[in-house]
Amino acid sequence: MTKVKICGITRREDLETALRAGADYVGFVLYPESPRYISPSCRKKLLSLVKNAKSVAVVVNPSRREIEEILKEGFDLVQLHGEEDFTLIEGMNPRRFIKAFRIKGEEPPIDDVWKKAYAILLDTYVAGAYGGSGQTFNWEVAKKVANQGFRVFLAGGLTPENVKKALRYVNPYAVDVSSGVEMSKGIKDPQKIIKFIRSVRL
Repeated sequence: MTKVKICGITRREDLETALRAGADYVGFVLYPESPRYISPSCRKKLLSLVKNAKSVAVVVNPSRREIEEILKEGFDLVQLHGEEDFTLIEGMNPRRFIKAFRIKGEEPPIDDVWKKAYAILLDTYVAGAYGGSGQTFNWEVAKKVANQGFRVFLAGGLTPENVKKALRYVNPYAVDVSSGVEMSKGIKDPQKIIKFIRSVRL
């Protein structure tokens, strides 16, 4: 069964809705430039509430020391959403990492070394932004990557209305949604969260 990640959570009520609805992963953005950024004190409170799901810290071009500190906070996984190279995490357990690739066309092959990671995430490329664009990309690219043996999290413009189509076309390991279940940036719509997860499960 395809897994579901609800990302960009900033509020307790949104986290609780996602968990009750059956999310497998909940994502918290630690990138200060993002409108969905949450402070260390806020994420500590939210992290303590995560049950029966994996917590994911989303970061952009962090230093190795920053990664080590994030893992100490208790996150299950770290999502590298910038231009990180695999050498950044050499010597660490690669199964603690999801590597994001932002797609803007027919992409060059993804280095097989990333098959060692927990998963890769495919998102839409938008100049000057890292995720949360609400825009889809060519799913044919994602389908090819999945067929190459990568564990793929599919992101980018997914909504309760189009996720079923994406599942049929790409057959990803997991789907990732942020803006597609929001009322405004960082504020989730509980009904959209529930509808999105139901669309995946049914």
